[in-house]
Amino acid sequence: MPEIPTLVEMLKAGMHFGHRISRGYPKMRPYIFGARNGVHIINLETTTVKLREALEYVKGVAAKGGTILFAGTKRQAQEIIGRYATACGMPFVNHRWLGGTLTNFSVIHALVNRYLELQRDRESGELAKKYTKKEQLLFSRKIEELSERVGGIASLTRLPDAIFICDIKHDTTALAEAIARHIPIVAICDTNVNPDPVKYPIPANDDAVRSLELIIKLISEAVQEGKATKAASERLEEIKNMKPEA
Repeated sequence: MPEIPTLVEMLKAGMHFGHRISRGYPKMRPYIFGARNGVHIINLETTTVKLREALEYVKGVAAKGGTILFAGTKRQAQEIIGRYATACGMPFVNHRWLGGTLTNFSVIHALVNRYLELQRDRESGELAKKYTKKEQLLFSRKIEELSERVGGIASLTRLPDAIFICDIKHDTTALAEAIARHIPIVAICDTNVNPDPVKYPIPANDDAVRSLELIIKLISEAVQEGKATKAASERLEEIKNMKPEA
């Protein structure tokens, strides 16, 4: 499992800063240490425990060959989500969440297939053969539009086994769809949200870039470790099944 950051590292990343007391959600109280200048302070010792649980779960899903969908459409999370999801080979949504991504998956999957088809035709030169330069330009714009909308989930051929959400208050549609499809949720939970729908809540600041990057990087590393465990297990099985030479 990835190395859990020290309390000092978490403090430097600003993970302990919650929202103003007036915006606090009652069910986050068990994760709150206290308040300073009217702002809730998250108990980072509790965060350490919950973070470890989340990472162990994510690693386990990946070790079984499962898929974890990364979701983070708020401005400060977009680039981080795309980078670390790509690093561990998992699908992601880091721009607008398309309604029905999970609850109407067949329609979204058809859109993904259309995007992949257009991309293949452009790369193979089919578009250049069949269409004028003006029409090719229109197709290129369409491809770029679809890339932003569904490019991150192009590898998602079935519903994910779990979803990681950066901010459940911001990405409420992603949260609602995961709940509707009974998909386990791992999420950063700041002091202003209800953690009940989240199977593995990570109490932490969900606004600070350094806090987001620290947590998302760890989730990505847990996925990579899980995949490595699966690969090693498969290789060991292959060796066991190898017939000795006569």
